[in-house]
Amino acid sequence: MIPLRLEELRWLGELWGDADVVTGVEVDSRRVGPGDLFVAIGGGVAYVDEARAAGAAATLVTDEPFAAMAAIARAVRDRSSARVVGITGSTGKTSTKDILAALCRPVARTVASEGGHNNELGLPLTLTRVEPDTEVVIAEMGMRGLGQIRELAELARPDVAIVTSIGPVHLELLGTVENVARAKAEILEALPPGGVAIVPADAPELEPFVPAGLDVRRFATPEVDVRDGRSHVRVAGREVVFSFTARHQGTNAVAALLALDALGLPFPEAPVEVELSRWRCEESELPGGGLLINDAYNANPTSTRAALEHLVARAEGRRTVAVLGDMAELGAEASRYHEEVGRAAAELGIDVVIGVGELARGYRGSDWAAEADEAVALVRSIVRPGDAVLVKGSRAVGLEVVAEALAGAAVP
Repeated sequence: MIPLRLEELRWLGELWGDADVVTGVEVDSRRVGPGDLFVAIGGGVAYVDEARAAGAAATLVTDEPFAAMAAIARAVRDRSSARVVGITGSTGKTSTKDILAALCRPVARTVASEGGHNNELGLPLTLTRVEPDTEVVIAEMGMRGLGQIRELAELARPDVAIVTSIGPVHLELLGTVENVARAKAEILEALPPGGVAIVPADAPELEPFVPAGLDVRRFATPEVDVRDGRSHVRVAGREVVFSFTARHQGTNAVAALLALDALGLPFPEAPVEVELSRWRCEESELPGGGLLINDAYNANPTSTRAALEHLVARAEGRRTVAVLGDMAELGAEASRYHEEVGRAAAELGIDVVIGVGELARGYRGSDWAAEADEAVALVRSIVRPGDAVLVKGSRAVGLEVVAEALAGAAVP
């Protein structure tokens, strides 16, 4: 982290420590090292002594921990000359962040959000990892309601903004897809005059909210050829090879390549090795030549349809089993969206659909379980050697336990 003087942080709360500066920020006492400031979030106050014993240069206990984290992150951002790319969208934002990070790291000193660090705690943690020589910051921004992206973007102050997609998410609070577009467009409002906005060409709901005076660059679904375990993506008359096999990631790759160009960084000549965040299209072998696709991090109607299409493509003739959990926060139309996904599974010829959760009854699949732990035994009884299996559901369902049970991994 760009060093901050301890003295300038004393107004944030009860600050312990006699160091002149702090050179890192942690909210998990297990990750604390010398030079770090440990900020007690929620129950973190119980671990202050542990953080000090681990070598923390200072500890902060405050009545407003999120405001304190924002203030610390703002101080770092003010001292940095790095260019910031902000990423939001209804689907694909974490994968786009991962792809862009893989593109930038070989040619620029890059800091990117870890995992799904995209909220009022995750974004400040990302910014507090910025070093004096950092050249590019890739900041993911999530939301559940209006105004939240605006607050995050005002903190990150992006030079380039990507909206990956607009679709039916968080409808319990936002009500309509138009309001989803309005909320996501808040990141575009934070761009400076002449800033680069990278937006999907097929999102008419977003267009009314794109501010004038921006350099707007639109992307569409590209031509993607998957062969030899890699995706060959055609964009702007060139072919870029990526290590992932999910065809739908090609659209995220095009958005990332447009951001790379906006940053003035060169297109890659060699294949791009992308390490996608945990539980996003993770593939592993199952007995008898089977395949497990663990996409259990989250789900909505758009991403679930794409995951089902990917399952069919990767099955290559094997029997297909889709373990699908509830898709959360869809509001009054939740039943309809689940029924639509069920019809899509039937149209795609998925052999077995196992629903998990009350809303998942709407998939009208072959079998059903009330919750993830119950689904483990059910799935084990149904999956045969040689099957291609997809596991996908909203975060609240916790379907990673099913995927990890199938893979023979210990559940953390």
